[in-house]
Amino acid sequence: MLGLLLLVILGFLVLRRLDWSALVPLWLRHRQLGLQAKAWNFMLEDSTFWIFGGSIHYFRVPREYWRDRLLKMKACGLNTLTTYVPWNLHEPERGKFDFSGNLDLEAFVLMAAEIGLWVILRPGPYICSEMDLGGLPSWLLQDPGMRLRTTYKGFTEAVDLYFDHLMSRVVPLQYKRGGPIIAVQVENEYGSYNKDPAYMPYVKKALEDRGIVELLLTSDNKDGLSKGIVQGVLATINLQSTHELQLLTTFLFNVQGTQPKMVMEYWTGWFDSWGGPHNILDSSEVLKTVSAIVDAGSSINLYMFHGGTNFGFMNGAMHFHDYKSDVTSYDYDAVLTEAGDYTAKYMKLRDFFGSISGIPLPPPPDLLPKMSYEPITPVLYLSLWDALKYMGEPIKSEKPINMENLPVNGGNGQSFGYILYETSITSSGILSGRVRDRGQVFMNTVSIGFLDYKTTKIAVPLIQGYTVLRILVENRGRVNYGENIDDQRKGLIGNLYLNDSPLKKFRIYSLDMKKSFFQRFSLDKWSSLPETPTLPAFFLGSLSISSTPCDTFLKLEGWEKGVVFINGQNLGRYWNIGPQKTLYLPGPWLSSGINQVIIFEETMVGPALQFTETPHLGRNQYIK
Repeated sequence: MLGLLLLVILGFLVLRRLDWSALVPLWLRHRQLGLQAKAWNFMLEDSTFWIFGGSIHYFRVPREYWRDRLLKMKACGLNTLTTYVPWNLHEPERGKFDFSGNLDLEAFVLMAAEIGLWVILRPGPYICSEMDLGGLPSWLLQDPGMRLRTTYKGFTEAVDLYFDHLMSRVVPLQYKRGGPIIAVQVENEYGSYNKDPAYMPYVKKALEDRGIVELLLTSDNKDGLSKGIVQGVLATINLQSTHELQLLTTFLFNVQGTQPKMVMEYWTGWFDSWGGPHNILDSSEVLKTVSAIVDAGSSINLYMFHGGTNFGFMNGAMHFHDYKSDVTSYDYDAVLTEAGDYTAKYMKLRDFFGSISGIPLPPPPDLLPKMSYEPITPVLYLSLWDALKYMGEPIKSEKPINMENLPVNGGNGQSFGYILYETSITSSGILSGRVRDRGQVFMNTVSIGFLDYKTTKIAVPLIQGYTVLRILVENRGRVNYGENIDDQRKGLIGNLYLNDSPLKKFRIYSLDMKKSFFQRFSLDKWSSLPETPTLPAFFLGSLSISSTPCDTFLKLEGWEKGVVFINGQNLGRYWNIGPQKTLYLPGPWLSSGINQVIIFEETMVGPALQFTETPHLGRNQYIK
C-alpha cells in the first residue's frame, strides 16, 4: 500500500511538470479566446473583427447548390454565414432525428469553413423564419396544456432531448474546437413574446450545459428589444430602416453600455403571402441603409442573402387580424434570387463591401443555366375518391380528431398536408364548425363550398336518404410569429355541427403526401384522363429530358390550387390567387430521361404544364 501511494505521488509530480500546451495541436493553440465583445468592438482572438454576414438556410436550398450559394456570398465580400436550425424537420417524430441529405447541418457548416466563411448558428429551439410553427415540431401540440416557448415541463423536456442530440453535433464545430462557429444565438426574438421570465435563462443554460462555449447573442426587433435582454448575453437588433437603427442603438447603449453593435437581421426584402402583393425593396434603398449601419460602427447580417424555397409544406403563416399563409417561394427579394441569380442588390453590395475589405474579392461564380422545356399534358388520372380504396382502413372515431392527434406516424400525429373527414347525414341544414385552415365540403363527390376562418357556416342542400358528407381540410401553414402559437392545431377543431347538433361516427384519412404516400398508387391504379375529371384528383405525366438537366420554373396556367411532385420531391403549393405564379424546379432534382410529374389539384384542371426560364415575378437579374 505504501509503495502504491508513493507511485501515485510521483506520478502526480511528473504530470505537474509536463508542458500541457505541447499536447494541444498546433492549429488549435491560436484559438483560445474566440469572438469577444470588447468595448465598442468585436475581437477575434487579439484582432478587431467586423461581422459582415448573410443568411442562407440549408433546408431551403438543394444540397447540390450549397457550394454555389456560399461561393457567391464569399464573392460579395461577406465573411460570415448565419443559419437557423429547424427542429420540426430534424425531429419529425419524437426521438427520431434526421440530419441526412438536405438536412445535413454539419456538412453545410463545414462547407462554409472550407470556403472561408465563419458561422453564426441560430439553433432556436424556436426560430420563426416564416416556417410552420416557427420551426417547432407539431407533435408538441398533442399535449392539450402545451405552453410553447416557456418553462412548461412538457416543452422543456422535449427541448432537452432535442438539444442533447443537436449539440453533440454542434459542439465539435465551434471555433475553439477548430470549427467555424464563432457565435450562437439564444432563441429568437423572445422579447416580443415574453411569456415566461425564466425561459431565456433556461435556454442559455441548456446551451452552456451541453458544451456551447462561444459568444452568445440574442436578437430582437423594435417590438421586443426592451424585454429581450438576457444577463451575460450580447443583445443584437433586427430592422429595415435607418430610423429604427438610431432608436434601437440608443436604447441598447442605455441598457448594456459600451458593447459592440450588431444588426443581426437587416431585412433586404420581405416574404409574400397568398393573395397579397409581391414585396420589393429598392436596391438603392438597401445600399443606403447597409452603408448607414456600417458607418454607425455596427456589424451587420443580411437577412436574407439568399432566401431559397419553402419546399414541401414547410411554410408558415401570420394571423393578426386575418390569417395569411406564406407562399412557396422564399425569394424574399433578397440579394440573390430564389434560383441563386445575381441582382442589382448583389452588384451594389459587392462594390460596397469590396471597397472596405482591403483585399480583392474572388470573382463571382458563373450563373447556373436555365431551360424552358416543352409543355407536358398529364395522361393518367386518379380521383381522390378512387384513391381512398388504396389507403387502407380509415381511422374511425366518434368525434373529429385534429391533425396533430391522429394515431399515425408512430403516435406522433400528422404534421403537414391534408386530412379528409367523412360521416353520414340524412337531412339538410346548416353545417358549422372550426376548420383549420381551409376545408372543401362535399356531398358524396359534389363540392358545395368551403369552410375557413371567415366562412364558418355553409348550407347543406335538401337530400334524400343516406348521403356521405366529406370535408377535405388543408393545413396551409401554422403561424410562426405572434402570441397565438399555442393555438395552431389543424383539421377539424372540436365538433362539427349540422343544425347545431354534433355529427358523430367519422372516418378519417391522413393525406400527408409524403413519398411513402404515393407508393401505394402503382401504375395499374391510374386510368386515362377523362374529358371531365372528378376533382380533387391526382394527375400523372412525364417530362422527357435528353440533355443535362437545368433549373426551370413550372407554370400552371389554368390550374387553380394544389401541389406538384417531381420524381417524388414536393415542390410546394401553387394557387392562382398569386402573387406567386411559378414553382422553382431545381435541375439536380431532374434526371436525363423520363421524369415523373404528379399534380394534386383541388378544383380546376388546366390544359398543360409549362416550363419557363424565368419566374412570373422576375426581377432585374444580371447575366454573366
